[in-house]
Formats: sequence, C-alpha cells, structure tokens
Amino acid sequence: MHRYFADSPMPRYAQLADLLRQRIARGVWGQGAQLPSLDALTHEFDVARVTVRQAIDLLSREGLVSAQQGRGTFVTGQPAPGRSIRLETSLRSLAEVYRHDKPKLTLIEEASVQPRLEAKDGAPAPRYHFLRRVHSRDGQAYCVISIYLDERVFRRAPARFRRETVIPVLLDLKTRIARAHQTLRIGSADTEVAGHLGVPVNSPVADVRRVFRAPDGTVLYLGEVTYRGDYIDLEMNLKP
Repeated sequence: MHRYFADSPMPRYAQLADLLRQRIARGVWGQGAQLPSLDALTHEFDVARVTVRQAIDLLSREGLVSAQQGRGTFVTGQPAPGRSIRLETSLRSLAEVYRHDKPKLTLIEEASVQPRLEAKDGAPAPRYHFLRRVHSRDGQAYCVISIYLDERVFRRAPARFRRETVIPVLLDLKTRIARAHQTLRIGSADTEVAGHLGVPVNSPVADVRRVFRAPDGTVLYLGEVTYRGDYIDLEMNLKP
C-alpha cells in the first residue's frame, strides 16, 4: 500500500494535487513561496515525473501556482474556502446544525450489532440497531459515521432514522437524554475511509465519538464519526 495514495478511481495526479493544495491552504507554502523542485516532489511522493507535472498543471489551471521559466513554480493564490461542519458543544446546537443543512445519506451497512462501550459510557441496551453511512453535501462526501441506536428508540421512527440525521430525530421524539458528551481526536485516513471520502490515504481526519445516555444510565446512542480534516470548524469559549 502506498503511504500517500488510496486505491481509488481518482487518478494519482489528482490525489497528489489534493495533497499539494492542502499544503497551500494550511500555509505550509505561503503566497509567493517557491514549491520544491520537480525532482524533490518526485522523490518525496514516490511518483513519476509526469504525475508531478500533471498535478502542478492542475493547480496552475486553478490559479494556485505559476511556473516561471528557469526559476521554478511559485504559489500565486489560495484555494477557495470550502464548506465546513461546526462541531457545536451543546446537544441542541449540534442538532440545529444538522436540522437546517440536510446532507445526502448513503447507507453502507445496516445490522443488529452490539457496540464496544467503555465503563464510563454507561450500561448497554438489550439490543442496538447499527447503521454505517456516508454523509455528503453538494456532491462531496465529508464524513463516515457508524451509528449504534437503542433498538427500542429506533423502532419509534425507523423510516426517519434511516433517511435523516439521527440527533434532530432524537430530540423531535422527545427522547430523554440525561447526559451527552463527545470527544475529538485528530487522526489520518485509512484505505477504507479515504475511499469513502475521496481523499488520499493518510490525509488528516477528525475522529469524533458521541455518547448519549438515558436517565437510568443506558447508552441510547453511540456515534463514531470520521470527518474530512478540511471540513471541520471547532470553536469553544474558554473560561477566563
């Protein structure tokens, strides 16, 4: 397996262009900065020279870089700001994010599966309904999510849970949630996730784990979400 690129229908040069584009967006190469030489990029990414040339040409057509004869290739623009998901820090605010921006949901898997719960999460429900799907907006996949929902809750509105994002439905059903928390960890895309999100293998991702617990301590919902790293906006108020 190549350390940078996914086994994907996306051409290798397009994956390389995405990696270079991310570096420009993050400021690794600022406005006016010179990109590494063709030989240096060929060596770093272990690709053919023609692949690097095609990637640079693609970025040039986007207005991000300009090749100057005898001098090299320089950064001349910034990628257009992409859409993002704001990771809210309250349950109701998080629900509103999903309620007003309806994504396309593509089901990957559905079954009856018990989640791996930690002692601090709470007590397991007798049975869980499992959904694994990809969320997309404007034709771009932005997250892969594994959902474990207490079967008793799922049976209250199975059609809605299958076609809508889960959190607004839970609140609409007035599900009693005594505790809700989420953790975020920065990671890198493995082959499966990279394929679903259309990003190179090892691209940065944000892994979010959400747990909702009932008043009796039962875990009603576990969501394990992997977001594209360039799609996340996390804002928190800090106490003075």
